[in-house]
Amino acid sequence: MSPVAGDVSPVAPPPHPWAQDAVALAEQLGTDPDEGLGGSAVADRAVADADRPSPGLDRGLAASVLAQLRETMILVLLGAAALSVAVGDAGDAAVIVLVVVLNTTVGVAQERRATGAVAALRARAAPRATVVRDGRRHEVPAAEVVVGDLLVLGRGDVVAADARLLTAHELQVDESALTGESQPSDRRAAPACAEDTPVADRSTVVHAGTLVVRGRGRAVVTAVGLRTELGTVDVLLQRRRPPPTPLQRRLARAISLGVVVACVLVGVAGLARGEPWPLVVLTALSLAVAAIPESLPAVVALALAGATRRMARLGVIVRTLPAVEALGSVTVLAVDKTGTLTTGRITCTAVWHPDTGTTELTGPLPAGPARAVLEAAVLGGDAEEGTPGTEGAVARAAVGAGLDLRAVRSRRPRTAVRPFDAHRRCTVSRHDGPDGPLEVVVGAPEVVLPGRADAAAVVEAWARVLAVRAGRRETGLLRLDDPVRHDAAAAVGAARTAGVRTMMITGDHPATAAAVAAAVGLDTGERDGLPAVHARADPGTKLALVESLRAAGEIVAMTGDGVNDAPALRVADVGVAMGGRGTEVAKEAADVVLGDDGLGRIVAAVAEGRRVADNVRRFVRYGLAGGLAELLVMVAGPFLALGLPLLPAQILWVNLVTHGLPGVAMGSEAAEADVLSRPPQPPRQGILTRRTVVETAVLGGVVAGCSLVVATTAAATGRPWQTMLFVTLALSQLGLALTTRSDSTPLWRLPVRSNPFLYVAAATSVLATLAVVYLPGAGLLFHTVALGPAELAIAGGAAAVPSVLVEAEELRRSRRRAHPGQDQSRTSGASSPVSSA
Repeated sequence: MSPVAGDVSPVAPPPHPWAQDAVALAEQLGTDPDEGLGGSAVADRAVADADRPSPGLDRGLAASVLAQLRETMILVLLGAAALSVAVGDAGDAAVIVLVVVLNTTVGVAQERRATGAVAALRARAAPRATVVRDGRRHEVPAAEVVVGDLLVLGRGDVVAADARLLTAHELQVDESALTGESQPSDRRAAPACAEDTPVADRSTVVHAGTLVVRGRGRAVVTAVGLRTELGTVDVLLQRRRPPPTPLQRRLARAISLGVVVACVLVGVAGLARGEPWPLVVLTALSLAVAAIPESLPAVVALALAGATRRMARLGVIVRTLPAVEALGSVTVLAVDKTGTLTTGRITCTAVWHPDTGTTELTGPLPAGPARAVLEAAVLGGDAEEGTPGTEGAVARAAVGAGLDLRAVRSRRPRTAVRPFDAHRRCTVSRHDGPDGPLEVVVGAPEVVLPGRADAAAVVEAWARVLAVRAGRRETGLLRLDDPVRHDAAAAVGAARTAGVRTMMITGDHPATAAAVAAAVGLDTGERDGLPAVHARADPGTKLALVESLRAAGEIVAMTGDGVNDAPALRVADVGVAMGGRGTEVAKEAADVVLGDDGLGRIVAAVAEGRRVADNVRRFVRYGLAGGLAELLVMVAGPFLALGLPLLPAQILWVNLVTHGLPGVAMGSEAAEADVLSRPPQPPRQGILTRRTVVETAVLGGVVAGCSLVVATTAAATGRPWQTMLFVTLALSQLGLALTTRSDSTPLWRLPVRSNPFLYVAAATSVLATLAVVYLPGAGLLFHTVALGPAELAIAGGAAAVPSVLVEAEELRRSRRRAHPGQDQSRTSGASSPVSSA
């Protein structure tokens, strides 16, 4: 019946439209099954159904920038820049401001990516839809479809909204991007589904963003926009912001604490000596600037940028720089099945007949039972070689076995057909032929071949099976496979070697998931109460699993290619999308996109991430050791009758030459040989581990000790002790920069060509240090004097002592490693504090 005149108020759909009788549901929504909605009802419902964006995501660029500037590390750097200006060092302030700009840009880009993910998700909805209104068909923009609209569906249509089917004729829908199912799903109009039916099994409903691959139908719209299943994914994306990377979580507090300690110690010591408070404050603030490795963000950013270039050559596109560092800390790799571990292309690989058993489909088949089963399957369908899904797989297998599809069908023309129905779970067709009529049934084994123990055993072994029966003569089974990718097993094995646990999270059938897990060698045991294989996972389930893993302290990388994967990709520490099969939604939500969908590329990405993390850790140790040395010199110097050991400008210059170019060059160091044979760093372990703290303290103490010995000796002999202290402090840190190239190999055994920039950077910094001493006019600015050859030799010799000690320790350890069993330092953590500096 037509809608009652004047009844144009918005109508809320029932909570479970798939569980309602279709005609009754249409009546509740005021929809005539033949005429559709009236124009006035459409207008009012368009207002009621309008989507409203979630607050917070659509804020302007200025608000995003301000949010980034409120981060702790950025505030510290801004303070350091202001202090540099206060002490008259505009150059150092400019460097710090540049670092702030770089960090803010990266952070804003990461946040704005969330808006891009939501926009791509909304854009996935069909741009146009066919609806019936007032008894006439209209083609309208998908965004104008309203609840109660009568949707007309045909092959090739992208469904514009969630809708309950009123009619369905051989209707099949590809929902792989939403549910993870690798083959099209059959749809029917009746009967209704149970209320708790999962998305993948709602056979009487079509969902927004899915594709009609076969047949036709009509459906009444029950949900649009954010209230659709696709919209649920949208909401999940909007609720969550990208988590900070492990390095970002570990650094801010430690660096800030170092700054506070530096300021307080120097300030208290200066005031205790009776120094003028303006000079004490200026010196303390200068030392605070030096205590911050302000080039650390630049080191991280440039190291990550270099890693992204190297990964791009491997077909791995990094969309956010911090994702590279996070990859190096990954402990769990959560992968989707379809298109990730498997090819996503269904194939028919074998035929079983009760008389001949299993016949593998590897080429042309001779006349016999196996060929007859394939002929019967061809008669039961209309597919050609290029048809997607199960029917297309059967057609391709038949052609590969030597069958001519047209010839087979022309010999036995079809006279009647009962299309596949999810309730009956089979297709029934009747054919004429030279030996009389023939009935062909194709479908589920328990329906087509009930009660056959021999067939049941084969079905249990194969997991995914299509049964065929042709009259009383030919009976058989077809094995269907979504082939495992050729590189999947190797990738899973390599991840295991690297200490990364692999889990499968898929929307597909449990038996299929278990078969794929076995094929790729996936560990199927439980850990932390979570099994390694999760089947029938909808978007919310995938998201909950990733969040559970992260709550347990794991660093999670999630791979996927569909809309259903987008929320989990977004909230994971690293989201990895497939570039070939991946939807735009998945790519926008991800941090990393694999160009060729090869899972093995992730292992290479993990290696790059660990390389970056190792290099950043080395720089942090190097930078903090230098800052500690300067702090110790400033605190201990007055007790050694050195007064104010270094002036503010000298402190800032040492900091600039030691943390500038050398620090950036450290980020380009090659990976250690064991980068993929050792476990990842424990998620709860900060970058300043106990071992790193000890190493930093020892190195800082050695550098400070050598510098103070030079200064006190020079002061006792009437030499320019402050300039000699300045040169020793700078050169000793530059020497340590070269020794940080490896944690396990002496410097002379490392090829220069693997990181020539570090040598160039160190040489440039040495020249810059000497320029402050010898260039005319520099002495007035930095309060230095030109050193004689003997004085320069003393300072240079003392500066080399820390590096020589480190290299001697590396040589000792290298020799012990040549005799297995004698050195357990790497595994026990009992190594010398300077051994890996």
